[in-house]
Amino acid sequence: MEPAQMSRYMIQSQEEELKRVGDELHDGICQRLYSIHIGLHAIESALEDSDLKQYVLQVSDELSSTILQLRHLSEELYPPTLTTLGLLPAMKNYAQLFTSTFGVVVEISSEGPEKILSEQKSVNIFRVCQEALINIAKYAEVATASLQFTWEESALKIVIKDDGKGFDAENVQFLGIAVMEKRMRLAEGDFILSSQPGKGTTISLSSSI
Repeated sequence: MEPAQMSRYMIQSQEEELKRVGDELHDGICQRLYSIHIGLHAIESALEDSDLKQYVLQVSDELSSTILQLRHLSEELYPPTLTTLGLLPAMKNYAQLFTSTFGVVVEISSEGPEKILSEQKSVNIFRVCQEALINIAKYAEVATASLQFTWEESALKIVIKDDGKGFDAENVQFLGIAVMEKRMRLAEGDFILSSQPGKGTTISLSSSI
């Protein structure tokens, strides 16, 4: 098997496993926990002891928080909207989750009529955007970031930008950058990163449609 085919196979296998685990969390475990949550409310309503009622309410609140965290985790692993609604809606949903998790507001804009991408291409581009945003949260020290989608007749272009502290792109290599480049090759696209200390970072993606 050629190296490129091996990389494609490994990433596809990884995504299939992430999707399986994400579906199990969202449709299996979360649903069962929600049933328990409803049961606790029924028990609380039937109790007369005020201290016991308060305790059951506290347990119910903790369970509700756990369900929310698991749903967030399932979205991180494999967003269901990616296959049902497409790349742009999935990124908008993820941006809300990202903001609630990291406190960085993501401004998403889109120009041109949205096109339908293959699932494999959508997944790879989504993962690149996801990795770029996580890097912003970890290193950029900013309160906002932006994603600009431009839909052309035969290409999708995405610009991911922050005005954070930046870095010397010529002399720094993160493992995440190599992975993003590989994923864009699998998406039949290009990956360009530009950054300078004190001047933020811009990542430009382009892929055929």
